[in-house]
Amino acid sequence: MSARNRSCSSSILQACSSSSFTRQPSRVLIVDASPPWWSETCAILCQALENFFFLASSLAGPARLPLLSVFAISVQLECLLPFVQVKGNLTRLLSCIEELRSLPQEGCVRQRGALLKQAVLDSLQQFKQYMCHTAHGDFNSNCVEVTVLTCQPGQTVLRQLEQGLKNSDLISLRRLLVVHITLQQSLSDRSPACSLETPSSEDDQEESLMLGTEIDLQLVEGTVVALENSLKMWLHDQGGDREHLHLLLPPSLTSQGSTPQPANNRPSPVCLKCDMQERLLSPALLPSTPDLGVKTESMQDFLPPNKSLANQNPSAQRLRVVKVLHAGGVCQSVLYGLPLIIRPTSCWQLDWDEMETNQQTFHALCHILKTRDWFLLVRSESGSGSGSAVFSYYILQSSGSLSLLLKPVLTRELTLPCCLPVSMEDPPLPALASVESSLDQLEKDPVFNPLCLDSNLYPHLRIRGLLTRSSQPFGAQGQGRGHRRGANRPPEGSTQRQGRQSQSRVRATVAPLPSIPLNKMPRRLLTLSHSRPCAPALFFQDNYEEEDPLMIQ
Repeated sequence: MSARNRSCSSSILQACSSSSFTRQPSRVLIVDASPPWWSETCAILCQALENFFFLASSLAGPARLPLLSVFAISVQLECLLPFVQVKGNLTRLLSCIEELRSLPQEGCVRQRGALLKQAVLDSLQQFKQYMCHTAHGDFNSNCVEVTVLTCQPGQTVLRQLEQGLKNSDLISLRRLLVVHITLQQSLSDRSPACSLETPSSEDDQEESLMLGTEIDLQLVEGTVVALENSLKMWLHDQGGDREHLHLLLPPSLTSQGSTPQPANNRPSPVCLKCDMQERLLSPALLPSTPDLGVKTESMQDFLPPNKSLANQNPSAQRLRVVKVLHAGGVCQSVLYGLPLIIRPTSCWQLDWDEMETNQQTFHALCHILKTRDWFLLVRSESGSGSGSAVFSYYILQSSGSLSLLLKPVLTRELTLPCCLPVSMEDPPLPALASVESSLDQLEKDPVFNPLCLDSNLYPHLRIRGLLTRSSQPFGAQGQGRGHRRGANRPPEGSTQRQGRQSQSRVRATVAPLPSIPLNKMPRRLLTLSHSRPCAPALFFQDNYEEEDPLMIQ
């Protein structure tokens, strides 16, 4: 990984402050591998777990998933993976998946409810023992979340857990989530040999869904992508101790809006308290894959590394157009990074006719994209040709000028699930009037001009530069003259005359000649005056001592 990529990674990791991901709970995964449903979900679930473990174990930065334990319910209860740290532990995680794949797909499970209860209690006891005998590391959460993956009716599993855990000690249990994997092919008409559960009635379903915060039910489609997204919920910041953001609007003129401040009796701004959520995993969190999500902070970051000879120019980056997208169908949340402007080249090495044809073709592309309101999805071409090469995807957007806008776009591996509620009702009239009154006080610009925005960056850089200079030692501020004076100090015990001679010496940029007696010099000596100006680059330190004035053969 190049130095610029490492520096970018460090800056990204600094954005993940120490206060982030400090309350991440440990996780327990209970897989209901009981027949006959296990034969339908084994391959899908194991593939989703494998993909998730690839990602979670490779993420840099704070631990988003500090500890994980895996239980399986087949013909009996098995602990496939005791509590282990996820980061950097891929080998052990993959061995757990292999044990899942080896579970029998046929058999009889007569006490599934009792096994579910025992799995939850065993996991809590195991977590308690782990926290008592092991250093906590880089996390300080003392709670655990249990997730049950099952193909059985979720309401039935919920009722079994509620009844079984009613009188148990659940002080360290933060949340119990039952994930009901819905299969495309219904298995209700199949005759499971030993399934003793009966379908719940509608009243039981409504009562089971009226649950508190300890037990929840989630329906997930039985596909690899859907199961991956369900597991990626673990990678979000789970610290809900306080809100993340205060959005301040101008004071409202309505009675419900702003309240006057006691200090100056002036109305206070309308404060909206919000939480923030990540939409993607930054490619910088995966330092082992520098080609993933090539940065667009500068042209040097975007261009491929030059692996050719030093006297050869680097090859051009190659982007292949793979799809046409409608502009209205591209969500802005899937775009990230800084944009780059693409325009037809003016390289002088091209032939004039070729340059003119290239410009006309580029103009035609911009015109078609603009008139049809299209975007282009492009993919980077790896020069290695390896089967394990990582691709980056970008969006090309047209503009009114003869140019295109290039922005990186999310891929499946980096996408984090985002469940946003959609309100079908209008907001209450008092709240609507308060916000309208607040927004009406803001200045309205028909066209946004970033040149009108001043971030106070120049004064900040000035103060920072002066402070950095004043914090340096006195000798380090002037690397030229002061450094040379200190280097030519006479040793202790020398006479005052030797000290003056040492201060008046001038160094040369040529290597010293072999010691030759002056009477054997074949040519006349050339004496240089000290009053003659000399470039600072001619001064450097060496161990060559000679008398003043400087004489060069």
